[in-house]
Amino acid sequence: MGKKELSNRLNWENFSGKKAQNAEQDLYDVFNKAFEGTVYKLHEKPKHFKNLYASVKLSEDTLNSIFNPNIDYDNVSWGILPDFAIENTKTGKILFGEIKRQDGWVEGKAPSAGRGNAHERLCKLFTPGLLNLYKKVGGIDTDDILPFWVVFEGDITRDPKRVREITFWFDRYYMNFFMWQPNQKGDLLLKHFDNYLKQYLD
Repeated sequence: MGKKELSNRLNWENFSGKKAQNAEQDLYDVFNKAFEGTVYKLHEKPKHFKNLYASVKLSEDTLNSIFNPNIDYDNVSWGILPDFAIENTKTGKILFGEIKRQDGWVEGKAPSAGRGNAHERLCKLFTPGLLNLYKKVGGIDTDDILPFWVVFEGDITRDPKRVREITFWFDRYYMNFFMWQPNQKGDLLLKHFDNYLKQYLD
């Protein structure tokens, strides 16, 4: 295998055998190790959109009808902060991602254990404005997948109601979310990325 092929190949050795059994369930740790020696880079809490909303242009009518404080709009943090981004440093393409940890209704718990709205907060990613922005900045503009990836963690990944709810939301874009269940190893997370998403960064 040539140097080019090796640089595009994830470092699976870090998650085989004994190392996989001891792998900490931490997305950042998993991907940082897997990306060693490859063209892929994990950005933790990327700041691409930290001042996104301050730059939104409003009509004069709207400006005249809202509160307009005398502030420096270039230095406010009115935006979004994804949990991670995966970049192919060769192509410049970026897949932005969210980690959603939430409790859920599982064995030994009441149905009320599934309350919480962490999963609902991801719905902003489906808005036309953010979809267009993620496509433009990340360079992933295809109808095959969405320009973002959501990794769910915690008991929500086994909750009979929430799993159905999330599956319905994503519809045919099942590749854009992953239910990383408690005690699952990092190799399953990597396989999902490798099988479904990596090709769109190349």
